[in-house]
Amino acid sequence: IVQVRLGDRLGEQVVTARSRPRLLGHRARLDASGEVLVDGRPWGDPAVAADVERAAGAGARLVRTRNGDSPQFFERFDILPLLVMTDGAIAEISNASLAAGSVETDRRRFRPNLLLAGVPGLAERGWEGRRLRIGKAGQPDAVVVALADLRGRCVMTTFDPDTLEQEPRVLRTVVERTGGVLGLNAEVVRGGRVRVGDRVELLRG
Repeated sequence: IVQVRLGDRLGEQVVTARSRPRLLGHRARLDASGEVLVDGRPWGDPAVAADVERAAGAGARLVRTRNGDSPQFFERFDILPLLVMTDGAIAEISNASLAAGSVETDRRRFRPNLLLAGVPGLAERGWEGRRLRIGKAGQPDAVVVALADLRGRCVMTTFDPDTLEQEPRVLRTVVERTGGVLGLNAEVVRGGRVRVGDRVELLRG
């Protein structure tokens, strides 16, 4: 990955949108060759550097980090590599938020890596310790994902992904409706390619 580092007289620290929410206004992705693009520009572009410093503070810069001598980029995540959510849970929170006089919430506030459709309400809350098989059973490329536990949500859910305006009542709704946890921390057991529209089967542990 490319991390944002902020240097000061006490040294360096990695900063994220949790403490620098203006970083949410920028989008990173990989191009066909695996290079990082920020808002469609190469990550080393001086214009990108200026944007990062404006968003994260004076002295902030992007730094490419690797895991030792591995050619793979170092992975950075809070708990486990994946966050799995369902459309039913997001709709549940969105409806509760609207009923409380707050805003409609879309999935981007919650940043799931995998979003499962056709799941009623808060059914995902009973999935801790189970597994998902994505793709047809018996296919050599069927992906298996282990679901660990429910994810505690933070202040980042309160920022609109387009305007960056903050609405604290979104997180308050999550706390009141689900005890502050929503979505599932997960990791890959068997890797492969995941496609939009793939069938997902909920397995036992």
